[in-house]
Amino acid sequence: MVGAPSSISPASVALPTDPYAACTRLAREHYENFPVGRLVPKKLRPHVHAVYAFARVADDLADEGYADPRQKDPDSKAPTQAQRLAVLESYREAWQQALKGEPYDPQYQWIFSPLQRTKAELNLPDSLFTDLLSAFAQDIVQRRYETFPDVLDYCRRSANPIGRLVLLIHGERSVELAQLSDHVCTGLQLANFWQDISVDLGKDRIYLPQSDLRRLGVAEEDLFAGRVTPNFRNCVRYQCEKTWAFFREGEPLSSRLPRPLSWEIRLTWLGGTEILRKIESRAHDTLSQRPQVSKFDFVRLGLQAFFGR
Repeated sequence: MVGAPSSISPASVALPTDPYAACTRLAREHYENFPVGRLVPKKLRPHVHAVYAFARVADDLADEGYADPRQKDPDSKAPTQAQRLAVLESYREAWQQALKGEPYDPQYQWIFSPLQRTKAELNLPDSLFTDLLSAFAQDIVQRRYETFPDVLDYCRRSANPIGRLVLLIHGERSVELAQLSDHVCTGLQLANFWQDISVDLGKDRIYLPQSDLRRLGVAEEDLFAGRVTPNFRNCVRYQCEKTWAFFREGEPLSSRLPRPLSWEIRLTWLGGTEILRKIESRAHDTLSQRPQVSKFDFVRLGLQAFFGR
């Protein structure tokens, strides 16, 4: 079944005793997941998990199972671009039907039913969910970005809505706080891009702006060959410098929020900046090995967030 946790069948998620149970399981088990919602009040966790499940499944529909262009496998069974778009469009249409109270594909009931409840209870705007789906669709069809502002526009729709939804779930509706959240979320998305350069190449996807690659003398052939040239290091260094600016702009956010939300936002900020430090410690080489935040690092950062140092 598309999107559901691996141990859950369509029959078991259609009418669960806890309508949020499947979303919570996905949030706890997904391989890319940090402890989503663990540091928020218990009564709000199901709402966070419902939003996470909506975004996680849509992202996976757009992002999983690519044929690595470096392998040149003529027998690859990876979905085509058209097939990916069709599946994601089916997901989008089902969500729109759910919002209108119309019948929709029952395989998505485990996500949409609890999310509709969350959306109505907390008055969450449609535009944030629409932005997320547009970014996931863009990931299918757009593999290169000409300028840094082009990358930022993608971040505006792929990352920033999540931060704004988290604030809204906690009853925070200040425009100023939303803008600070945008800085943190954009910084985190950019840090993930520079961390995952080698991973994204496996999907024929490059977020390093094309204008910067040309200006700094970085050839795509070198990227796909895994050649860590001085020009490549300079390019990644330049991207990291720009990314630090977003984290600095967003740093005050956690101090403006009540606990325990402030701890989770601070941990998010620390996690993103730790990625940049890991990249810097490798002299900006993210081709030969992907920098990782270890479990030990995560515990250390968690303590740092909790104690406010």
